[in-house]
Amino acid sequence: MHRRDLLKASLAFAAYTGLPTTTVFAAQSLSGSSSQDVEPFEFDLLKAQAKQMAASAYVDTSQQLPPTLAKMTPQQFNAIQYDADESLWHDLKGQLDVQFFHVGMGFKQPVRMYSVDPVKKQATEIHFRPEMFKYENSGVDKSQLKGDLGFAGFKVFKSPELTQHDIVSFLGASYFRAVDDTKQYGLSARGLAINNFSDTVEEFPNFTKFWFETPEPHSTRFVVYALLDSPSATGAYRFDIDCRATQVVMAIDANVYARKEIKQLGIAPMTSMFSCGTHERRMCDTIHPQIHDSDRLYMWRGNGEWVCRPLNNPAKLQFNAFEDKNPKGFGLVQSDHEFSSYQDTVDWYSRRPSLWVEPTTEWGEGSIDLLEIATTGETLDNIVACWNPKVPVTAGKELRYGYKLYWSALPPVRTPLAQVHATRSGMGGFVEGWAPGEHYPDVWARRFAVDFVGGGLDTLPQGTGIEPVVKVSSGELKDFHVLWIPDIKGYRVIFDWYPTSDSVDPIDMRLFIRTNDRTLSETWLYQYFPPAPDRRRYP
Repeated sequence: MHRRDLLKASLAFAAYTGLPTTTVFAAQSLSGSSSQDVEPFEFDLLKAQAKQMAASAYVDTSQQLPPTLAKMTPQQFNAIQYDADESLWHDLKGQLDVQFFHVGMGFKQPVRMYSVDPVKKQATEIHFRPEMFKYENSGVDKSQLKGDLGFAGFKVFKSPELTQHDIVSFLGASYFRAVDDTKQYGLSARGLAINNFSDTVEEFPNFTKFWFETPEPHSTRFVVYALLDSPSATGAYRFDIDCRATQVVMAIDANVYARKEIKQLGIAPMTSMFSCGTHERRMCDTIHPQIHDSDRLYMWRGNGEWVCRPLNNPAKLQFNAFEDKNPKGFGLVQSDHEFSSYQDTVDWYSRRPSLWVEPTTEWGEGSIDLLEIATTGETLDNIVACWNPKVPVTAGKELRYGYKLYWSALPPVRTPLAQVHATRSGMGGFVEGWAPGEHYPDVWARRFAVDFVGGGLDTLPQGTGIEPVVKVSSGELKDFHVLWIPDIKGYRVIFDWYPTSDSVDPIDMRLFIRTNDRTLSETWLYQYFPPAPDRRRYP
């Protein structure tokens, strides 16, 4: 499945926050199960299975769906509801419950589900049955639902809203999402990314099996295991998922086994959408001031440096790799949660969570890769960020990565220095307050304004000299101004970029502020795309 096709199939759930519940209680196992469905299970056995699979050729296990499911519209698919009495942990009457997604539309991969008894170290398969679902208003011809079709994924609910709002969702390839206390889904994570920017076709590995440990009734934490499979790799994953009051935290043990050489491997990949924001206005001809699930890539580098990289919606695909060693964390962040910034009453971008990755093992050398794809609007994700190990991934290679994912409004950690509050860009080459063109007819430039807040900036003695330290890959910088802005209790750095050639290659910019030899802020990175020479004029 190609990226755009997969994303289109997932559109049915872009604004989805929950359907009525259902699944099958683990201890009952579930109607249709027999003693033949019980098998030994523990994580070491799953890792051994994944390693053994990687030593053999890939077998595509996607299925030919009956026409009534294959030809569904997103509206029909969403109309399929689960029977609340069939939920996985329904009889526990506890804090958590699980239900499964139906196969249909582009979701053709049957995903097998198992209930695990951790004491006996046994797993019992949960079989698909039409009786688990309610098909009213879906147009599904139930007579065509023959045999065990499997499931497409699963979702998790938390008390007291066990039948209203799901807070974790695994659906499609190895994609999954979670929410914070706003109950609003946003960006997605993946189990693994393969060749998302290389000279070969991108792969979308599938989670093909899940094993659920039944939690204690009072617990908001549960463990689920997953088997990943693709033409280039297999994987054994353990997810320890803590559904806290204001955030969801996932501790992940990822074990990857390469079937063949992989040119680009993405660890802890995340996918988001950026259409337009304060600095990128090309696609903002709508009633909304900003449109994005995330507005920046944050990186806490292995050397301790904090880096803020505002996201772009470029006119053509852009790829950047930020080299590092043992990064302390990175993530795609939605830093602005003010309704006034979006004026959106449909997708509620002001409520979208951020996603932060915290490595729990040493990751070694590699790069945080950022892929930005041109998009015409908000319905297709166009941002990918992940860790790409430097070590070559050859056939038979085994890799293990431990990390935590924090789904919350903002990352759980922050720099003690001043942070980037906003980035703005517009016409330059003239004095603020005057119009370009009339008094400056032969000058064209691009103006940038970067606001820094926090980090004790508002406690600096009056008259403290603030020095902006700026580097650009080409062109010339002029007209620097540093302004104290009382409304934000921070400083604004303004400068103009002037072209020195006709090149339209991206311009890389780097900025931080200091006083004397003391660094005051995190590092601002930006990539500007200059227009063609014949467009370097004012209207």
